[in-house]
Amino acid sequence: MAVCDRCGKRAVWRDTESGEALCGEHFSAWYEHLVAETVCRYGMIPAGSRVAVGLSGGKDSTVLLSVLVKLYPDTEFVAVTVDEGIADYRDETIRAAETLVKRLGVEHRILSFADVCGKTLDELLAAAPERACSVCGTLRRRALNLAAREAEADRIATGHCMDDEAQSVLMNYLRGDITRVAENYKTNAGDLFIPRIKPLCRCTERATVAYGMVNHLLTSLPECPYTRYALRAGVRSELGLLEYTYPGTMLAIVEGQEELLAKLGPAVGEVRRMGVCERCGEPTENRLCAACTLLAKLEERG
Repeated sequence: MAVCDRCGKRAVWRDTESGEALCGEHFSAWYEHLVAETVCRYGMIPAGSRVAVGLSGGKDSTVLLSVLVKLYPDTEFVAVTVDEGIADYRDETIRAAETLVKRLGVEHRILSFADVCGKTLDELLAAAPERACSVCGTLRRRALNLAAREAEADRIATGHCMDDEAQSVLMNYLRGDITRVAENYKTNAGDLFIPRIKPLCRCTERATVAYGMVNHLLTSLPECPYTRYALRAGVRSELGLLEYTYPGTMLAIVEGQEELLAKLGPAVGEVRRMGVCERCGEPTENRLCAACTLLAKLEERG
């Protein structure tokens, strides 16, 4: 039986890169330190912040909210749950979210796709379920922005871990999306959007799940039925195999992307000025924002 390298108790975690074995107590402290270090490194939560935390009820967002409340007791947090309207899936995760916020004593707001656009995700995808991830992602971003603005939050925290970040980098390359690969963000977007932060961006999904299990935070929940249509599912599988074979692969990908953006530097020329959507008033560089453009196309198709 493996024992903790720091205290000799039964180990629950072995780091794939360093080989260090840790007991539950020392692993939890290690994980929390990693989150705090990441928040500090990127200046994610300035003093006096009011942070809206995207809480789906799933493992990543559950760990995120639990750790943030523990690490930053003087910060105001409001949990925001988006109900997409997915039959036989979302109801259970919402109940898990409600149980967590009650235990933590955190304000909770729930906003549905029906509130945002008048239809559930199931209704929007009735004729094109293969478009689930692009439709859901676009509308979820709008819902989070709306809820955070209504809650008067000045930050939106999401539970994206290092796996998610690495997957996104690879997906941008696979799609040939050079705009996102080399984005330098030289716009006035910071004046219009509520800033997004990702406190778990240097924590692997494996470590995040382990933290949730060790601290009895997780419950068994169903998987989103639209996952089978996602490019991310294939990328997740292949990247997971690479990380297992070559530990540190994901960290190299996300840090490489940061180095690329740093070397590209600021754009040449004038700052791209963003305005507001003619239809909903949300920030955009175009006549209609991404969400309204998407909804208009779905309306045309009936």
